[in-house]
Amino acid sequence: MLVRPSSKLVLQPSSKLRNQQSSVEMEAFLTHVCKTRTLLTLILCIWVPMEVMAQTGNATVSSKRPSSLNIGALFTFDSAIGRSVGPAILAAIEEVNSDSSVLEGTKLNIIFHDTNCSGFLGTVEALQLIENDVVAAIGPQSSGIAHVISHVVNELHVPLLSFGATDPSLAALQYPYFVRTTQSDYFQMYAIADMVEYFGWREVIAIFVDDDCGRNGISVLGDALAKKRSKIAYKAAFSPGAPLSDINDLLVGVNLMESRVYIVHVNPDSGLSVFSVAKDLGMMTSGYVWIATDWLPTNLDSLVPPDPDKMNLLQGVVALRHHSPDTDLKKSFASKWSKLKHEGSSGFNSYALYAYDSVWLAARALDVFLNEGGTVSFSSDPKLKDTNRSALHLASLRIFDGGQRYLQTLLKMNFTGVSGQLQFDLEKNLIHPAYDVLNIGGTGFRKIGYWSNSTGLSTTEPETLYGKLSNTSIRTPHLYSVIWPGETIATPRGWVFPNNGKPLRIAVPERVSYKDFVSKDKSPPGVRGYCIDVFEAAINLLPYPVPRTYMLYGGGKRNPQYNDLVSQVALNNFDAAVGDVTITTNRTRMVDFTQPYMESGLVVVVPVKQVKSNPWAFLKPFTIEMWMVTGAFFLFVGVVVWILEHRINQEFRGSPRQQLMTIFWFSFSTMFFSHRENTVSTLGRLVLIIWLFVVLIINSSYTASLTSILTVQQLSSRIEGIDSLISSNDPIGVQDGSFAWKYLVNELNIAESRLVTLKTMEDYIKTLQDGPKRGGVAAIVDELPYIELFMSATKCAFRTVGQEFTKSGWGFAFQRDSPLAVDLSTAILQLSENGDLQKIHNKWLRGSECSMQLNEMDADRLSLTSFWGLFLICGIACFIALSVFFCRIFLQYRRFSPENVEGDVEEIEPAPRSSRRSLRTTSFKDLMDFVDKKEVEIKHMLKRKSSDNKQEASPSSDGKSHSPS
Repeated sequence: MLVRPSSKLVLQPSSKLRNQQSSVEMEAFLTHVCKTRTLLTLILCIWVPMEVMAQTGNATVSSKRPSSLNIGALFTFDSAIGRSVGPAILAAIEEVNSDSSVLEGTKLNIIFHDTNCSGFLGTVEALQLIENDVVAAIGPQSSGIAHVISHVVNELHVPLLSFGATDPSLAALQYPYFVRTTQSDYFQMYAIADMVEYFGWREVIAIFVDDDCGRNGISVLGDALAKKRSKIAYKAAFSPGAPLSDINDLLVGVNLMESRVYIVHVNPDSGLSVFSVAKDLGMMTSGYVWIATDWLPTNLDSLVPPDPDKMNLLQGVVALRHHSPDTDLKKSFASKWSKLKHEGSSGFNSYALYAYDSVWLAARALDVFLNEGGTVSFSSDPKLKDTNRSALHLASLRIFDGGQRYLQTLLKMNFTGVSGQLQFDLEKNLIHPAYDVLNIGGTGFRKIGYWSNSTGLSTTEPETLYGKLSNTSIRTPHLYSVIWPGETIATPRGWVFPNNGKPLRIAVPERVSYKDFVSKDKSPPGVRGYCIDVFEAAINLLPYPVPRTYMLYGGGKRNPQYNDLVSQVALNNFDAAVGDVTITTNRTRMVDFTQPYMESGLVVVVPVKQVKSNPWAFLKPFTIEMWMVTGAFFLFVGVVVWILEHRINQEFRGSPRQQLMTIFWFSFSTMFFSHRENTVSTLGRLVLIIWLFVVLIINSSYTASLTSILTVQQLSSRIEGIDSLISSNDPIGVQDGSFAWKYLVNELNIAESRLVTLKTMEDYIKTLQDGPKRGGVAAIVDELPYIELFMSATKCAFRTVGQEFTKSGWGFAFQRDSPLAVDLSTAILQLSENGDLQKIHNKWLRGSECSMQLNEMDADRLSLTSFWGLFLICGIACFIALSVFFCRIFLQYRRFSPENVEGDVEEIEPAPRSSRRSLRTTSFKDLMDFVDKKEVEIKHMLKRKSSDNKQEASPSSDGKSHSPS
């Protein structure tokens, strides 16, 4: 049975309100009054204190399965959502009643009530609906009405199944009987945030209706963007039912702002007026980005065929639509739609699917509820009673006794409907929230991807990815190409300089020292220097004009405090700071910096003095150990070569005095490769080649070290780096305005009393030359670019000691999240790659180069540690050569016997053992005489002995052959 109660509220014609402008304004006024009356009605309905009266027979109880049950439907009939929802609910009721497997023996009745897009009238209709003892209410479509009547259903324990209230705040614990059967805007806003991040935008402007749904949805969007390091630059809200003039004024205002990314979150019935005004203002052209929430596809899906005039307003718009899988159930529903639609609607939207599934959810849950022994009964609320002056019939509002149990049954349901899987999580949200990403163009729209809370942006349908990926961070977001407004496929930059006539305010430090970096100039643009040229060159590489004006910061009498300058940018007193601004950790917390265009770091500068010539400087290149080992090896090699050459080379023979002189001469003459003696033996030549290589290395190293020592500069102080500077108590010079002051105090714990502020380059020179004893400083700590310029200007009279103890760079500072910082970083990299950055550096900072580090004398002295490998190789070669030589001598000596010894042997013929003993006891003098003999003589003697032995052996063999047998 279908119950359609007639009501004056329902029958009021709505066409008249849309035909006249004055009627629209009156409706806005009535809406405001109705909201006030709604709150008063709630107070009367719920919170009026009543006496508790015990009455008998005040409850209606069904002891057996009821023959019929009532559910209500609450929505605006004449709306884009209502025209689709009505036929869907009727179809669901008809199918439930015809399905014997659900609610067998019980008929489900539907009672419709029209909310008329009014919070007040919707609340009244809701109260009238609940008077009919409904077990559940389908709707409403408005989040504002849902907020109000949720208090009513909480009191009366009637579950409210809303297919259209998407306000994220309705998920609060204060609304236990509110069950959302559609997707919450919480997920839709995170989908938009993912798209903003995907396309690389940093700021957006939110355009929304200033109601519960609009405000709370945009609030969630702000939180979602913050997690992506983006933000809502401006919230442009307009009242429900606002005239076109108000919307026009609103869009004119946002068009003067920097951001060109607009998020439109309005209701389906009046949202197209935003695009109509934007079209008239020229805001649907190239460079603009329009992203609409699900209200836009809801409107367009209801129009079949699409209206060409409306589609012409929306070219290039990106929109989100609730995703529903293309199942057989959905296809069957679509095929039946032509029979279901009624006047004013030619297509169905996603809310029709959710309304259809809501009816089935209520029916299936009732079936389970009754099968598990649940009873349907209603009892009077003791808190409500009619007063003598009241005509509201409050006593007719009765509590559904099984409402709590039925609610739990609803939340446990799990089945597949036309919209997809219907199952709730612990927060009462439908599982697997997902959206289609649409791009409107021509006379329709095309699907460029999907979004779900588990898979993020993807070109693959979410249901095929469920279970495959448990973490969206391991999946790269992807969408198909978008045709943006203006029929361009290039992703819009998303921002422009404001069209309000205000150029970029750029702060430039007014320095009194090192003016080559930045300084005041009489000619336009009013400033000059290395930093200015780099900034101008980077600006010229941008694909868009940047109106700008330079503003000097500082009094001109001393360098400004750079931390204060950066703070002024963060406080919006300037848009940017251009100059020698160092990128530090604390400053990056306040502003955004570009890519560094100059490397920097803190160094220590000290005075130096020239070392006077020393008559014994030629001994400095080698240490004492090195000199001793080198001299010993000269003699050692000379002796080795003499031993190897003495027997075969006449130049190494003679009297003992002559041979000793030869050894010394040959040894030290190899130092200059001037030895006149030729080497004959193979072993001698091998040793000499290796030794000459060693001598070559030693000579080269000696020459280089001596050259360095003769031109060395020495420190005029004992400071050798930052560590020795910290441990001393000497005063330290710091440039005025530099961050080095706070760094030395806060990070290195140096007392402020030791720090001396230096304003000009002349102060640098004077304090360093005076030194601590005459009121100066022991060293200066400053950034490397300044020090390079300082040393070049002073002709290298000062030098750095130690290494850079910080690593940083100079960059241009912009306000947080400024897109210009990103574009300029790219431009600076381009300048570096094409060489223009180096050309600008040479133009301003080119000068005489100084060796940045001091050459210390002790460091230039060569020790044995650097050469022991060469000496080891040479020693091994000598040892091998001597070993081979003496082995040959030993073998020859074994074969050699003197003639006098041979005569004695022939005459006396001693026993073999005594003969071997006489050989072992040969005098050392005979051995030395043998070694001292020439090689030719030894070979001749051995040859003669060999022939004599052969002659003696021949007669002996003849005698044996003629002896008798």
